[in-house]
Amino acid sequence: MSTLVGWHVELEFSEEGQRTGAAALIRLADGSEMKARGYAMRHPSDPEQLRVGEEIAGARALMDLASQLLQKAHGEIDEASGRHSYPLAH
Repeated sequence: MSTLVGWHVELEFSEEGQRTGAAALIRLADGSEMKARGYAMRHPSDPEQLRVGEEIAGARALMDLASQLLQKAHGEIDEASGRHSYPLAH
């Protein structure tokens, strides 16, 4: 099986106090880029676990990217078919 196309995804994390932020960027084969952000908050009584905050913030940013990709794909389906498509709820 050969690879037809590849996407480049970048995630960067920041921590400020009890808040972890994730910035996600995806570059698609058509040259377009999409950006998203996700956040996680640590309760003051919870122990510091940077990895957990990164996982939550990163997952939220990637979920936003997934939603944007679905919107883009359905817009392209609508344009090509002349009909309104109905994306699956996630």
